[in-house]
Amino acid sequence: MKIRLIQKNDNAAIASVIKRSLEEFGVARAGTVYTDESTNSLFELFNEAQLPYNILIDDNNKVVGGCGLYKTEGLPQGYVEVVKLYIAPEARGKGYGEQLLYLCFEQAKDAGFTHVYLETLHELSFAVKLYEKVGLDQLKGALGSSGHFACSLWMEKKL
Repeated sequence: MKIRLIQKNDNAAIASVIKRSLEEFGVARAGTVYTDESTNSLFELFNEAQLPYNILIDDNNKVVGGCGLYKTEGLPQGYVEVVKLYIAPEARGKGYGEQLLYLCFEQAKDAGFTHVYLETLHELSFAVKLYEKVGLDQLKGALGSSGHFACSLWMEKKL
């Protein structure tokens, strides 16, 4: 497996990984990235934001996951959101999620951010365990205005 920055031709593949994951866990609903139109054009979104979205590819150059950083509107000074961490079933449980998160943490630090923030769902309990493992702490409520009103769990980490 390799990790590289998103390319325009990755849009459909990573959107499929994201949407299939949400369907798999029964959380493909309004208020999540499932209905967020930008999920279909992540290259353009992150290119415009000038922030990284990292793509996980297998040995056959198939997109099997991704994770990025986004300056969500309304976040406190020094914060950036870790967004759209999704991994296809065949690549799960092998430490790639952890690798993607640590890469995002380094990228956030290098860009001058002091904290990372993320939003998730209680139903994705396996992901919550990963987030806690890498040092994210739960918050009582949302920071910023992501528009993902279905999210029920918010976390942060000081870099």
